[in-house]
Amino acid sequence: MEDDDYEARRLRDFRLNFEQQQKRAKELLKAARAGDPAATARFKGTPPKLAEAQFLIARELRFDSWAALKRHIAEMTLAHEAMSVSVLDGDLRTLHMRGGHDLINLSQQAGFRGGWYVDIYPYLEGPVREGPGCVEQRARFIIDTYRQDGDYEGQTRGLEEKERELQDSADYERVVLWFEHDCVCQLALIHLLGHYARHRRPPRLELVNISDFPGARYFSGLAELPPEALRLLWTTRKSVSEAQLQLGLEAWHALTNPDPRPLAAIVRRGTPALPLLGPALHRHLRELPSIANGLALTEELALRLMAQPPPHWDGIAKLSRIYWQMHESDPLPGRGDGAWARRVLSMETLSAPLFTRSPGGVDYAGRSNPPWTDTAAITETGRAVLCGEVDFRSLDPPSRWIGGVEVAAGQADWRWDEQLKDAVRR
Repeated sequence: MEDDDYEARRLRDFRLNFEQQQKRAKELLKAARAGDPAATARFKGTPPKLAEAQFLIARELRFDSWAALKRHIAEMTLAHEAMSVSVLDGDLRTLHMRGGHDLINLSQQAGFRGGWYVDIYPYLEGPVREGPGCVEQRARFIIDTYRQDGDYEGQTRGLEEKERELQDSADYERVVLWFEHDCVCQLALIHLLGHYARHRRPPRLELVNISDFPGARYFSGLAELPPEALRLLWTTRKSVSEAQLQLGLEAWHALTNPDPRPLAAIVRRGTPALPLLGPALHRHLRELPSIANGLALTEELALRLMAQPPPHWDGIAKLSRIYWQMHESDPLPGRGDGAWARRVLSMETLSAPLFTRSPGGVDYAGRSNPPWTDTAAITETGRAVLCGEVDFRSLDPPSRWIGGVEVAAGQADWRWDEQLKDAVRR
Protein backbone atom coordinates (compact mmCIF):
# COMPACT_ATOMS: atom_id res chain seq x y z
CA MET A 1 0.00 0.00 0.00
CA GLU A 2 2.32 2.75 -1.22
CA ASP A 3 1.30 6.32 -0.43
CA ASP A 4 2.89 8.85 -2.77
CA ASP A 5 2.26 11.64 -0.25
CA TYR A 6 3.88 9.85 2.69
CA GLU A 7 7.11 11.87 2.70
CA ALA A 8 5.32 15.21 2.48
CA ARG A 9 2.84 14.21 5.16
CA ARG A 10 5.62 13.01 7.47
CA LEU A 11 7.48 16.31 7.20
CA ARG A 12 4.30 18.35 7.58
CA ASP A 13 3.19 16.49 10.68
CA PHE A 14 6.45 16.68 12.60
CA ARG A 15 8.05 19.86 11.24
CA LEU A 16 5.80 22.26 13.08
CA ASN A 17 5.66 25.94 12.23
CA PHE A 18 5.20 28.20 15.23
CA GLU A 19 3.35 30.92 13.31
CA GLN A 20 0.95 28.31 11.97
CA GLN A 21 0.24 27.01 15.48
CA GLN A 22 -0.33 30.59 16.70
CA LYS A 23 -2.82 31.03 13.86
CA ARG A 24 -4.61 27.80 14.82
CA ALA A 25 -4.91 28.96 18.44
CA LYS A 26 -6.37 32.29 17.37
CA GLU A 27 -8.82 30.60 15.01
CA LEU A 28 -9.95 28.27 17.81
CA LEU A 29 -10.43 31.23 20.13
CA LYS A 30 -12.37 33.14 17.47
CA ALA A 31 -14.66 30.17 16.85
CA ALA A 32 -15.33 29.74 20.57
CA ARG A 33 -16.15 33.44 21.02
CA ALA A 34 -18.50 33.20 18.03
CA GLY A 35 -20.40 30.43 19.81
CA ASP A 36 -19.31 27.46 17.71
CA PRO A 37 -20.45 24.45 19.81
CA ALA A 38 -17.47 22.22 19.03
CA ALA A 39 -14.97 24.97 19.82
CA THR A 40 -16.82 26.18 22.92
CA ALA A 41 -16.93 22.65 24.36
CA ARG A 42 -13.13 22.53 24.41
CA PHE A 43 -12.78 25.47 26.78
CA LYS A 44 -13.19 25.33 30.55
CA GLY A 45 -12.85 29.03 31.23
CA THR A 46 -15.54 31.64 30.54
CA PRO A 47 -15.02 33.75 28.57
CA PRO A 48 -12.48 31.79 26.46
CA LYS A 49 -9.00 33.28 26.44
CA LEU A 50 -6.01 33.03 24.11
CA ALA A 51 -3.79 31.34 26.71
CA GLU A 52 -6.27 28.49 27.04
CA ALA A 53 -6.58 28.19 23.26
CA GLN A 54 -2.80 27.92 23.01
CA PHE A 55 -2.76 25.27 25.74
CA LEU A 56 -5.45 23.27 23.89
CA ILE A 57 -3.46 23.34 20.66
CA ALA A 58 -0.31 22.28 22.50
CA ARG A 59 -2.08 19.37 24.22
CA GLU A 60 -3.59 18.30 20.90
CA LEU A 61 -0.02 17.84 19.66
CA ARG A 62 0.93 16.10 22.93
CA PHE A 63 2.95 18.87 24.56
CA ASP A 64 2.54 19.69 28.25
CA SER A 65 2.32 23.41 27.59
CA TRP A 66 2.46 26.12 24.94
CA ALA A 67 5.98 26.94 26.14
CA ALA A 68 7.03 23.31 25.57
CA LEU A 69 5.64 23.44 22.03
CA LYS A 70 7.54 26.66 21.33
CA ARG A 71 10.76 25.25 22.79
CA HIS A 72 10.44 22.02 20.78
CA ILE A 73 9.99 23.90 17.52
CA ALA A 74 13.08 25.98 18.27
CA GLU A 75 15.11 22.85 19.03
CA MET A 76 13.93 21.13 15.85
CA THR A 77 14.86 24.23 13.83
CA LEU A 78 18.38 24.31 15.27
CA ALA A 79 18.78 20.57 14.69
CA HIS A 80 17.69 20.97 11.07
CA GLU A 81 20.19 23.76 10.51
CA ALA A 82 22.99 21.65 12.00
CA MET A 83 22.37 18.55 9.87
CA SER A 84 24.77 19.51 7.11
CA VAL A 85 27.53 20.94 9.28
CA SER A 86 28.08 18.54 12.19
CA VAL A 87 28.46 14.77 12.61
CA LEU A 88 26.94 13.43 15.82
CA ASP A 89 28.58 10.02 16.14
CA GLY A 90 32.07 10.82 14.88
CA ASP A 91 33.69 10.89 18.30
CA LEU A 92 33.68 7.08 18.58
CA ARG A 93 33.59 4.17 16.13
CA THR A 94 29.84 3.63 16.25
CA LEU A 95 27.42 0.95 15.10
CA HIS A 96 23.68 1.62 15.10
CA MET A 97 21.17 -1.24 15.42
CA ARG A 98 17.56 -1.45 14.35
CA GLY A 99 14.95 -4.06 13.40
CA GLY A 100 14.71 -2.76 9.82
CA HIS A 101 16.44 -0.67 7.15
CA ASP A 102 14.11 2.30 7.53
CA LEU A 103 16.45 4.62 9.46
CA ILE A 104 19.59 4.24 7.38
CA ASN A 105 18.89 7.03 4.88
CA LEU A 106 17.28 9.22 7.54
CA SER A 107 20.31 8.88 9.79
CA GLN A 108 22.65 9.89 6.97
CA GLN A 109 20.53 12.97 6.28
CA ALA A 110 20.59 13.76 10.00
CA GLY A 111 24.39 13.74 10.13
CA PHE A 112 25.23 10.26 11.42
CA ARG A 113 28.11 8.43 9.81
CA GLY A 114 28.28 5.21 11.84
CA GLY A 115 27.51 1.78 10.42
CA TRP A 116 24.24 -0.13 10.73
CA TYR A 117 23.32 -3.63 11.84
CA VAL A 118 19.78 -4.58 10.86
CA ASP A 119 18.12 -7.39 12.82
CA ILE A 120 15.58 -8.15 10.12
CA TYR A 121 14.36 -11.64 11.03
CA PRO A 122 10.51 -11.68 11.23
CA TYR A 123 10.19 -12.51 14.94
CA LEU A 124 6.48 -11.69 14.75
CA GLU A 125 5.73 -14.43 12.22
CA GLY A 126 8.51 -16.96 12.07
CA PRO A 127 9.70 -19.72 14.38
CA VAL A 128 11.82 -18.38 17.24
CA ARG A 129 13.55 -21.38 18.72
CA GLU A 130 17.10 -21.86 19.94
CA GLY A 131 19.34 -24.90 19.77
CA PRO A 132 20.40 -27.34 17.04
CA GLY A 133 18.63 -26.81 13.74
CA CYS A 134 17.14 -23.40 14.64
CA VAL A 135 19.02 -21.54 11.90
CA GLU A 136 17.92 -24.03 9.27
CA GLN A 137 14.34 -23.79 10.56
CA ARG A 138 14.38 -20.01 10.25
CA ALA A 139 15.90 -20.16 6.80
CA ARG A 140 13.22 -22.59 5.63
CA PHE A 141 10.48 -20.31 6.96
CA ILE A 142 11.91 -17.28 5.14
CA ILE A 143 12.17 -19.16 1.84
CA ASP A 144 8.70 -20.70 2.13
CA THR A 145 7.03 -17.44 3.18
CA TYR A 146 8.80 -14.69 1.24
CA ARG A 147 11.09 -16.17 -1.39
CA GLN A 148 9.49 -19.30 -2.77
CA ASP A 149 12.10 -19.50 -5.55
CA GLY A 150 14.98 -18.57 -3.24
CA ASP A 151 18.16 -20.37 -2.32
CA TYR A 152 17.67 -22.23 0.97
CA GLU A 153 21.37 -22.88 1.52
CA GLY A 154 22.20 -19.28 0.67
CA GLN A 155 19.60 -18.09 3.16
CA THR A 156 21.09 -20.33 5.84
CA ARG A 157 24.55 -18.91 5.16
CA GLY A 158 23.10 -15.40 5.32
CA LEU A 159 21.61 -16.01 8.77
CA GLU A 160 24.89 -17.47 9.98
CA GLU A 161 26.74 -14.42 8.66
CA LYS A 162 24.33 -12.11 10.52
CA GLU A 163 25.17 -13.98 13.72
CA ARG A 164 28.90 -13.46 13.08
CA GLU A 165 28.27 -9.76 12.48
CA LEU A 166 26.45 -9.57 15.79
CA GLN A 167 29.35 -11.25 17.57
CA ASP A 168 31.79 -8.83 15.93
CA SER A 169 29.73 -5.79 16.97
CA ALA A 170 31.54 -5.88 20.32
CA ASP A 171 34.62 -4.58 18.47
CA TYR A 172 32.94 -1.19 18.00
CA GLU A 173 33.55 1.49 20.59
CA ARG A 174 29.85 2.26 20.82
CA VAL A 175 26.66 0.45 19.80
CA VAL A 176 23.36 2.34 19.85
CA LEU A 177 20.02 0.50 19.74
CA TRP A 178 17.15 2.44 18.09
CA PHE A 179 13.70 1.05 18.89
CA GLU A 180 10.08 1.99 19.49
CA HIS A 181 7.09 0.50 21.25
CA ASP A 182 5.51 -1.93 18.79
CA CYS A 183 5.83 -5.72 18.91
CA VAL A 184 8.19 -5.97 15.93
CA CYS A 185 10.70 -3.61 17.53
CA GLN A 186 10.46 -4.95 21.06
CA LEU A 187 10.99 -8.58 20.00
CA ALA A 188 14.09 -7.60 18.03
CA LEU A 189 15.27 -5.56 21.02
CA ILE A 190 15.11 -8.49 23.44
CA HIS A 191 17.00 -10.61 20.92
CA LEU A 192 19.85 -8.08 20.95
CA LEU A 193 19.75 -7.52 24.71
CA GLY A 194 19.69 -11.26 25.27
CA HIS A 195 22.74 -11.60 23.04
CA TYR A 196 24.73 -8.97 24.90
CA ALA A 197 23.72 -10.42 28.27
CA ARG A 198 25.44 -13.68 27.28
CA HIS A 199 28.27 -12.54 25.03
CA ARG A 200 30.99 -9.97 24.71
CA ARG A 201 29.61 -6.43 24.47
CA PRO A 202 31.07 -3.11 23.29
CA PRO A 203 32.53 -0.59 25.76
CA ARG A 204 29.44 1.57 25.35
CA LEU A 205 26.00 0.05 24.73
CA GLU A 206 23.26 2.67 24.51
CA LEU A 207 19.52 2.69 23.89
CA VAL A 208 16.90 4.95 22.32
CA ASN A 209 13.53 3.31 23.09
CA ILE A 210 10.45 5.52 22.69
CA SER A 211 6.68 5.30 22.42
CA ASP A 212 6.01 8.89 21.41
CA PHE A 213 7.43 11.97 19.73
CA PRO A 214 5.44 15.20 19.95
CA GLY A 215 4.41 17.30 17.02
CA ALA A 216 1.72 15.24 15.31
CA ARG A 217 -1.59 13.80 16.40
CA TYR A 218 -0.31 10.23 16.14
CA PHE A 219 3.12 8.61 16.42
CA SER A 220 3.69 5.13 15.05
CA GLY A 221 7.45 4.84 14.77
CA LEU A 222 10.88 6.39 14.33
CA ALA A 223 10.83 6.04 10.55
CA GLU A 224 8.03 8.59 10.18
CA LEU A 225 10.10 11.34 11.81
CA PRO A 226 12.12 13.93 9.86
CA PRO A 227 15.89 13.49 10.11
CA GLU A 228 16.40 16.37 12.55
CA ALA A 229 14.23 14.50 15.06
CA LEU A 230 16.87 11.76 15.20
CA ARG A 231 19.37 14.41 16.27
CA LEU A 232 17.13 15.36 19.19
CA LEU A 233 16.65 11.71 20.15
CA TRP A 234 20.42 11.17 20.06
CA THR A 235 20.69 13.46 23.08
CA THR A 236 18.19 11.30 25.01
CA ARG A 237 19.98 7.96 24.60
CA LYS A 238 20.94 6.14 27.79
CA SER A 239 23.42 3.43 28.68
CA VAL A 240 21.87 -0.04 28.77
CA SER A 241 21.68 -1.18 32.38
CA GLU A 242 22.40 -4.59 33.81
CA ALA A 243 18.70 -4.87 34.75
CA GLN A 244 17.72 -4.26 31.11
CA LEU A 245 20.19 -6.86 29.88
CA GLN A 246 18.88 -9.47 32.30
CA LEU A 247 15.24 -8.71 31.52
CA GLY A 248 16.00 -8.88 27.82
CA LEU A 249 17.64 -12.28 28.28
CA GLU A 250 14.77 -13.60 30.39
CA ALA A 251 12.18 -12.37 27.89
CA TRP A 252 14.15 -13.83 24.98
CA HIS A 253 14.35 -17.25 26.63
CA ALA A 254 10.60 -17.08 27.33
CA LEU A 255 9.88 -16.07 23.72
CA THR A 256 11.77 -19.08 22.37
CA ASN A 257 10.01 -21.48 24.75
CA PRO A 258 7.36 -23.78 23.20
CA ASP A 259 5.41 -23.20 26.43
CA PRO A 260 4.02 -19.60 26.39
CA ARG A 261 3.36 -19.43 30.13
CA PRO A 262 6.80 -18.04 31.13
CA LEU A 263 6.25 -15.13 28.73
CA ALA A 264 2.79 -14.53 30.20
CA ALA A 265 4.31 -14.53 33.69
CA ILE A 266 6.65 -11.70 32.65
CA VAL A 267 3.65 -9.72 31.37
CA ARG A 268 1.74 -10.15 34.63
CA ARG A 269 4.79 -9.28 36.72
CA GLY A 270 5.57 -6.14 34.74
CA THR A 271 8.74 -4.94 33.03
CA PRO A 272 9.85 -1.76 34.85
CA ALA A 273 13.40 -1.94 33.47
CA LEU A 274 11.92 -1.80 29.95
CA PRO A 275 8.46 -0.19 30.31
CA LEU A 276 7.58 -0.61 26.62
CA LEU A 277 8.29 -4.34 26.64
CA GLY A 278 5.36 -5.52 28.78
CA PRO A 279 2.60 -4.14 26.53
CA ALA A 280 4.38 -5.51 23.44
CA LEU A 281 4.70 -9.00 24.93
CA HIS A 282 1.06 -8.88 26.00
CA ARG A 283 -0.03 -7.94 22.47
CA HIS A 284 2.19 -10.67 21.05
CA LEU A 285 0.58 -13.28 23.29
CA ARG A 286 -2.86 -12.23 22.12
CA GLU A 287 -1.98 -13.78 18.78
CA LEU A 288 -2.43 -17.14 20.50
CA PRO A 289 -5.85 -18.64 19.75
CA SER A 290 -8.43 -17.08 22.06
CA ILE A 291 -10.00 -19.33 24.65
CA ALA A 292 -13.37 -17.87 23.59
CA ASN A 293 -13.36 -18.69 19.86
CA GLY A 294 -9.89 -19.79 18.73
CA LEU A 295 -9.15 -16.52 16.88
CA ALA A 296 -5.96 -14.53 17.17
CA LEU A 297 -6.61 -10.89 18.01
CA THR A 298 -5.60 -9.77 14.50
CA GLU A 299 -8.13 -12.16 12.98
CA GLU A 300 -10.87 -11.16 15.40
CA LEU A 301 -10.44 -7.41 14.87
CA ALA A 302 -10.54 -7.83 11.09
CA LEU A 303 -13.66 -10.00 11.21
CA ARG A 304 -15.43 -7.54 13.50
CA LEU A 305 -14.85 -4.74 11.01
CA MET A 306 -16.20 -6.94 8.22
CA ALA A 307 -19.24 -7.78 10.34
CA GLN A 308 -19.96 -4.17 11.27
CA PRO A 309 -18.21 -1.63 9.03
CA PRO A 310 -18.09 1.96 10.36
CA PRO A 311 -20.93 4.14 8.99
CA HIS A 312 -18.63 6.26 6.82
CA TRP A 313 -17.64 3.17 4.82
CA ASP A 314 -21.16 2.96 3.34
CA GLY A 315 -21.14 -0.79 3.94
CA ILE A 316 -18.04 -1.33 1.76
CA ALA A 317 -15.26 -3.05 3.72
CA LYS A 318 -12.13 -2.79 1.59
CA LEU A 319 -9.08 -4.56 2.96
CA SER A 320 -7.11 -1.29 2.97
CA ARG A 321 -9.81 0.35 5.08
CA ILE A 322 -9.83 -2.58 7.49
CA TYR A 323 -6.06 -2.45 7.83
CA TRP A 324 -5.94 1.26 8.62
CA GLN A 325 -9.00 1.16 10.87
CA MET A 326 -7.26 -1.49 12.95
CA HIS A 327 -4.68 1.15 13.87
CA GLU A 328 -7.47 2.62 16.00
CA SER A 329 -9.00 -0.59 17.35
CA ASP A 330 -5.80 -2.55 17.94
CA PRO A 331 -4.37 -1.99 21.45
CA LEU A 332 -0.87 -1.96 19.98
CA PRO A 333 -0.77 -1.70 16.17
CA GLY A 334 2.46 -2.24 14.33
CA ARG A 335 2.08 -5.39 12.24
CA GLY A 336 3.22 -4.55 8.72
CA ASP A 337 0.76 -4.73 5.85
CA GLY A 338 2.33 -7.88 4.39
CA ALA A 339 2.22 -9.81 7.66
CA TRP A 340 -1.30 -8.55 8.31
CA ALA A 341 -2.52 -9.60 4.87
CA ARG A 342 -1.03 -13.07 5.22
CA ARG A 343 -2.83 -13.57 8.52
CA VAL A 344 -6.19 -12.22 7.37
CA LEU A 345 -6.26 -13.77 3.90
CA SER A 346 -5.49 -17.18 5.39
CA MET A 347 -9.06 -17.14 6.71
CA GLU A 348 -10.21 -17.65 3.11
CA THR A 349 -8.52 -21.05 2.94
CA LEU A 350 -10.36 -22.78 5.77
CA SER A 351 -12.67 -25.75 5.35
CA ALA A 352 -15.44 -23.16 5.74
CA PRO A 353 -14.17 -19.65 4.82
CA LEU A 354 -14.89 -16.87 7.29
CA PHE A 355 -15.27 -14.19 4.61
CA THR A 356 -15.55 -13.79 0.87
CA ARG A 357 -13.49 -11.35 -1.16
CA SER A 358 -14.52 -9.53 -4.34
CA PRO A 359 -12.30 -7.50 -6.70
CA GLY A 360 -13.26 -4.28 -8.39
CA GLY A 361 -12.40 -1.45 -6.02
CA VAL A 362 -9.83 1.30 -6.55
CA ASP A 363 -7.36 3.08 -4.28
CA TYR A 364 -7.05 6.81 -3.49
CA ALA A 365 -5.47 7.38 -6.92
CA GLY A 366 -8.20 5.50 -8.79
CA ARG A 367 -6.07 2.41 -9.41
CA SER A 368 -6.87 -1.24 -8.86
CA ASN A 369 -4.46 -2.58 -6.25
CA PRO A 370 -5.48 -6.07 -5.13
CA PRO A 371 -5.82 -7.34 -2.50
CA TRP A 372 -6.06 -3.92 -0.83
CA THR A 373 -8.80 -2.60 -3.11
CA ASP A 374 -10.78 -5.85 -2.82
CA THR A 375 -13.91 -5.83 -0.68
CA ALA A 376 -14.56 -8.37 2.07
CA ALA A 377 -17.88 -9.73 3.35
CA ILE A 378 -18.13 -11.90 6.44
CA THR A 379 -19.82 -15.28 6.01
CA GLU A 380 -22.30 -16.93 8.35
CA THR A 381 -19.47 -19.18 9.52
CA GLY A 382 -17.44 -16.08 10.26
CA ARG A 383 -20.24 -14.68 12.41
CA ALA A 384 -20.59 -18.02 14.19
CA VAL A 385 -16.87 -18.04 14.99
CA LEU A 386 -16.98 -14.45 16.25
CA CYS A 387 -19.71 -15.24 18.76
CA GLY A 388 -18.05 -18.50 19.86
CA GLU A 389 -20.58 -20.90 18.36
CA VAL A 390 -17.87 -22.45 16.16
CA ASP A 391 -14.22 -22.80 17.23
CA PHE A 392 -11.83 -21.37 14.68
CA ARG A 393 -9.32 -24.15 15.24
CA SER A 394 -11.91 -26.73 14.16
CA LEU A 395 -11.84 -25.30 10.61
CA ASP A 396 -8.30 -26.52 9.78
CA PRO A 397 -6.45 -23.18 9.63
CA PRO A 398 -2.87 -23.22 8.34
CA SER A 399 -0.09 -23.66 10.87
CA ARG A 400 1.70 -20.58 12.19
CA TRP A 401 4.24 -19.51 14.81
CA ILE A 402 4.01 -17.25 17.83
CA GLY A 403 7.62 -17.06 18.96
CA GLY A 404 8.55 -20.56 20.07
CA VAL A 405 4.93 -21.78 20.03
CA GLU A 406 3.76 -23.62 16.93
CA VAL A 407 0.01 -23.37 16.41
CA ALA A 408 -0.77 -26.40 14.30
CA ALA A 409 -2.65 -29.67 14.25
CA GLY A 410 -0.87 -32.25 16.38
CA GLN A 411 0.77 -29.60 18.58
CA ALA A 412 -0.19 -28.51 22.08
CA ASP A 413 -3.46 -26.56 21.93
CA TRP A 414 -2.41 -23.37 23.73
CA ARG A 415 -5.12 -20.74 24.19
CA TRP A 416 -4.97 -17.17 25.47
CA ASP A 417 -7.21 -16.21 28.38
CA GLU A 418 -7.35 -12.42 28.42
CA GLN A 419 -9.13 -12.30 31.75
CA LEU A 420 -6.37 -14.31 33.45
CA LYS A 421 -3.63 -12.77 31.29
CA ASP A 422 -2.30 -16.28 30.89
CA ALA A 423 -1.94 -19.09 28.39
CA VAL A 424 -3.92 -22.24 29.13
CA ARG A 425 -3.75 -25.64 27.49
CA ARG A 426 -6.92 -27.27 26.26
